[in-house]
Amino acid sequence: MNKVIMMGRIAHELELKTTPNGVSVCSFRIAVDRRYQKKDEEKKTDFFNVVAWRASAEFVTRYFGKGRMILVEGEMQTRQYTDKNGNPATWYEIIAERLHFTGEPKKDGAAASTAPPATNGQNAPSALEPPPISDDDDYPF
Repeated sequence: MNKVIMMGRIAHELELKTTPNGVSVCSFRIAVDRRYQKKDEEKKTDFFNVVAWRASAEFVTRYFGKGRMILVEGEMQTRQYTDKNGNPATWYEIIAERLHFTGEPKKDGAAASTAPPATNGQNAPSALEPPPISDDDDYPF
């Protein structure tokens, strides 16, 4: 069983891209603080690559941004590649199946909404969990 659940802050601005086949994709990194640290030691943070496809990609770029806390559920995958020096290397990434709000307060101190806001007169998504993604797509990079 391959199930990953991470909660962290988005490390950079999000950009929605489209594959040549017209499929939406968003790749980003989250910064996840470690739960424990030794006495008198600074907090340590790990960074994880996340890829969201289709409705998940559109959802994350619409309702999240740099610095925003997000909970990611998905599957850890690896890809083998050759680095710029010609050495074999491995890329680790979480393929997002579900993305969630964490209930963190907004910057103005008000409580964050539990549902995404409606914009431009359109209805907001009916659920915070986009449909599952398949792994049969080509990566756009």
